[in-house]
Amino acid sequence: MMNFGPDYVRAIAPYQGGKPISEVAREFGLDESSIVKLASNENPLGLPESARLAMIAALAELARYPDSNGFDLKGAISKKFSVPPDWITLGNGSNDILELAARALVAPGQAVVYSEFSFAVYPLATQAVGAKAIVVPAVNFGHDLDAMRAAVTNETRLVFVANPNNPTGTFIPAEKIHSFIQSVPPSVVVVLDEAYTEYLSDAQRYDSLQWVAQYPNLIVSRSFSKAYGLAGLRVGFGIAQPALTDLLNRLRQPFNVNSLAQAAAIAALNDAAYLKKSAEVNAQGYQQLTSAFDQMKIEYLPSSGNFVLFRAGQDDAAGARVNLALLKKGIIVRPVGNYGLPQWLRVSIGLPEENAAFLTALKSILAQA
Repeated sequence: MMNFGPDYVRAIAPYQGGKPISEVAREFGLDESSIVKLASNENPLGLPESARLAMIAALAELARYPDSNGFDLKGAISKKFSVPPDWITLGNGSNDILELAARALVAPGQAVVYSEFSFAVYPLATQAVGAKAIVVPAVNFGHDLDAMRAAVTNETRLVFVANPNNPTGTFIPAEKIHSFIQSVPPSVVVVLDEAYTEYLSDAQRYDSLQWVAQYPNLIVSRSFSKAYGLAGLRVGFGIAQPALTDLLNRLRQPFNVNSLAQAAAIAALNDAAYLKKSAEVNAQGYQQLTSAFDQMKIEYLPSSGNFVLFRAGQDDAAGARVNLALLKKGIIVRPVGNYGLPQWLRVSIGLPEENAAFLTALKSILAQA
């Protein structure tokens, strides 16, 4: 049989997203309206009304190509975050920024450093360019920055750091990240993945974009899919100094952010009330879930994101077993066995009634175990 493509591409296991509601309904004979999806870290408030209206206004121009350079969206990001427009790269989700960084900066055989238990796209982006993955063991399920710095060699071209981290929810204080960036050789680019930064508490907040002005080897990646409620539109952005931005834009696909996504993102970016409510609902939901876990004596990891990782059982089949039982009850959460965490499951924080439905189902399942 003919083998097409490089070995390193054939070795890739494709990314597996959370199960869609329609698939679970078909598979288990359930009514779609009764299913609760808490699998993909989506915003339970749904699409911002401001974004919906912006998309309606943009419909008349859909026969035309979108603005490939995203002039208006870059302008909105520039104003919001006080960065020059030529520091901004638009992505088809922040996932696009992560992959662009790997493609632009790493050649086959060179090395990429990232932490154990970090976002699944880091190994995929590394494999896709034929690079060597240096996976640094986690400490308390989070990044060991000292060990990651020690893992950087002359072969290293890229380091991924997620803060907060997905799927574990761990948080790295600003001073530790800043020290790490300072210590990395200027020839090595650090991608600081901040897809969940809007959920940080006031005490945790820091301004990574100030660091971009100091460090030409830093890319900060952000998303509109979580706190801004635009997951289905696929839009994110990266911020870096022009030398890096120029490289990313050489590889960025033309029209990678469509017209509706650009219009919605501008509206959501300026919708302070929606963003505030998103953070409030998330904080309340986190308390609802973790208080119940405490009462049920379920181990979980403190999370700074919009999800909680909890231990489903003590055996390595526990995650898959409890996940299947939840699916049968119409509750979709996220298995994390592919991260090397087969005993655990990740639940996204939903609306109060969604969280309650999940907790009721989980309690019933564990009582029968």
